[in-house]
Amino acid sequence: MINLRRFPIVARMLVVSLVLVVVVLPLAGVVLAYNFRSAVISAFDERLEALSNVVLASANYDPIADTLTLNRELGDPRFDRVFSGWYWQITDGQNRLLTSRSLWDQQLEINNQPGLTYRAVSGPNGRPARLSERDVRLPGLPVTLHVSVAGEIDEIEAEVAEFQRLLWLSLLVLGSLLLLAVWLQLRWGLEPLRRVQKSLEAVQRGQENKLDTDLPSELRPLAGTINAVLEQDQRFIERGRAAAGNLAHALKTPVSVISTLSEQLPSDQARALRREVKRLDLAVRHHLARASAAGTVAVGRSHDVMVVLDPVLTGIARLAGRRALRFTAPAGRVVTTRVDPQDLQEIVGNVLENAIKWARSEVIMTVDADNDGLLLRIQDDGPGMSDAQIHTALDRGVKLDETTPGSGLGLSIVSDLAKLYGGHVSLTRWQDGGLTVEIRLPEWRASQ
Repeated sequence: MINLRRFPIVARMLVVSLVLVVVVLPLAGVVLAYNFRSAVISAFDERLEALSNVVLASANYDPIADTLTLNRELGDPRFDRVFSGWYWQITDGQNRLLTSRSLWDQQLEINNQPGLTYRAVSGPNGRPARLSERDVRLPGLPVTLHVSVAGEIDEIEAEVAEFQRLLWLSLLVLGSLLLLAVWLQLRWGLEPLRRVQKSLEAVQRGQENKLDTDLPSELRPLAGTINAVLEQDQRFIERGRAAAGNLAHALKTPVSVISTLSEQLPSDQARALRREVKRLDLAVRHHLARASAAGTVAVGRSHDVMVVLDPVLTGIARLAGRRALRFTAPAGRVVTTRVDPQDLQEIVGNVLENAIKWARSEVIMTVDADNDGLLLRIQDDGPGMSDAQIHTALDRGVKLDETTPGSGLGLSIVSDLAKLYGGHVSLTRWQDGGLTVEIRLPEWRASQ
């Protein structure tokens, strides 16, 4: 059985084009020919009706002679020429009869149907014609008259035939042009895909370390994404060597929250405690998985930043309360990002934990977005850092104060994660003291 999901692109385009040419175009031709013929017949019927009204307006009944007469000429010489193809007739179905001279000694057949009707008939000379007929009453005449007007349709049949000839010729030319366009599309339109394939083969053979991005705009993001994945694989190889240290540090904040909650064990906090335990379990699973396999950052589902950070901010707020610090959480417009939720929580959790540790009275966090990406800013009024300390603070395992507990991995993890997403971390002084940490992540989407 054919797997349609794996059906070649070239074959798909050929099948669609053949269906269009072989099925759709002939069907469109039939529909267009039918509509054209219907429009011509409808216009012809309207003409017959107008002539019928003229004949009826010219008809007169003479009660003295008990005959039908015309009180004026119709103004169309075709009704006066024998077998001209245009005819009219007025009759009561018995003795009273009035016909056009074009009928000579013939009569039009009568079909007693109510209202104004149209039908196809044979003319007096045997040629196909179309007949308009209806019943009317004249003043002073006690019986109903049947008025008929007929016209041969040789002209409209020739017009329809000419239209159909031109239509099928046009559709044949159009079908040929479509097939030619498909061939050109296959040869020229898919050429960038062949270049991507050759570039991938070069990477596979080790001749290149990334794909060529000199491609059309539709394929350039794809090549860039693949290149990002290739570069990310290299980063994850280095990151896996420090996975154990990262995991140990990732457990620190949830353990601190659990320790705080364990001092108070009322039943109303049992749910919060279970939630933090779940976060702890997810962190363990997350880092163990990242230590053994690479993930993807270039593609992914967007997440609401505040929804992702809610459990982290809740835990940090409790820690700030325990230490009598004022913690200002971010607020404002909704910002979404494609950054992995666990990575985003780890980035913010590490920086906030460090800020809470060193702050004297206040910690402020803001979330913003602009054309350059997502911007996370965390500020504290602690002792801050010197220029030398700022220069080395992002190095793995560096501790600025050996008297405080910790592994020195927090800011280095934040820096590694930011670089993994093409971003960066910057440290600056805040006011007269304290520290400002800015994390720039390019993958974001904001809604006002």
